[in-house]
Amino acid sequence: MDYGLQQFGKWLITAGIFIAVLGVLVMLLGRIGLFKLPGDLEFGSKDWRVYIPIASCVLLSIILTLILWLINYFRR
Repeated sequence: MDYGLQQFGKWLITAGIFIAVLGVLVMLLGRIGLFKLPGDLEFGSKDWRVYIPIASCVLLSIILTLILWLINYFRR
């Protein structure tokens, strides 16, 4: 299969749009407090900071699992 530069360009545009939508989603979820849950760890000092969003990742995993399960259930 010869895709050529046209197909590669379309793929790059699609990937860019997906990344932009994902960025907006993360900003909106952060604004409602998703990434400040009690199980999220944050370490640091004045010059550096490490943030490990354990609880937020678990919550997002549960939500995405339920959404994908529902999609699969109604496709049958």
